[in-house]
Amino acid sequence: MKSKLLGVLAAAVAVVAIAAPAATATTPAPGYSQFAGCPDPKTEVPGVELCTRSVITGGNFKMGSKNVPIEQPITLSGGVLPSQGLVANSKGGMSAAKQKVPGGIVGLTGLTWLLEFFGSEALTLYAVTELAGQPFLGETISLPIKVHLIHPVLGNNCYVGSFANPIKLSLTTGTTNPPPPNKPITGSTGTFSFEPPEIFKFTGQELVDNSFSAPGASGCTLTLFGFIPISINGLVNSQSGLPAAAGTNETRQKGNLELANVLNVYP
Repeated sequence: MKSKLLGVLAAAVAVVAIAAPAATATTPAPGYSQFAGCPDPKTEVPGVELCTRSVITGGNFKMGSKNVPIEQPITLSGGVLPSQGLVANSKGGMSAAKQKVPGGIVGLTGLTWLLEFFGSEALTLYAVTELAGQPFLGETISLPIKVHLIHPVLGNNCYVGSFANPIKLSLTTGTTNPPPPNKPITGSTGTFSFEPPEIFKFTGQELVDNSFSAPGASGCTLTLFGFIPISINGLVNSQSGLPAAAGTNETRQKGNLELANVLNVYP
């Protein structure tokens, strides 16, 4: 029972909530306002048993030669459907947190002449992680994602990964078994506490994976000065070490998790 609970808790930290059908979200009971993203099983999504809210507060995502620190908190909230995954109402899901990519747009493309047209702040490059398929909850959390690279120079659709070819994470609080040259790394379930009114909390949880591969970039186009967009996928790939084989990438996701029985949230 304990191992199953920890598996659900770990999943709630890392899995982006699956969008539920549009509906007017029910207001949670006093003391449970942080679970507003969890669907009410009576009025929104039948079968929801647990409500979760997690905040990823740190860690990193290394893909190819780029290692992006997680500096902006990412809030995830929703409800757990047994053996199916997470669902969310209009107030839940995953926040679109923009993480700064070291080296900026020049480091990503190698186009040093961009410095002549933009100030250093205007060359800041951001990465946003988005869901790219159905998460699967088990002893590990299978999470297909894509990474949106955001800068005006790149156009609006510069991604690493897609729905057709996602980055497939298998996150764990245990120890990984990656192919070489990576070596095993270990996560943590964190420190458990029971908060009023009736909320389970895990502080300092860490989910890890260093066994995934990463595809090449797609949709990256040079769009300066109104010229016809020119594909720079090759530049992005060469500067970023993409595609990157399994055993050369790594993610660590540190955060805090809260969980409550849905019958307490929506009595």
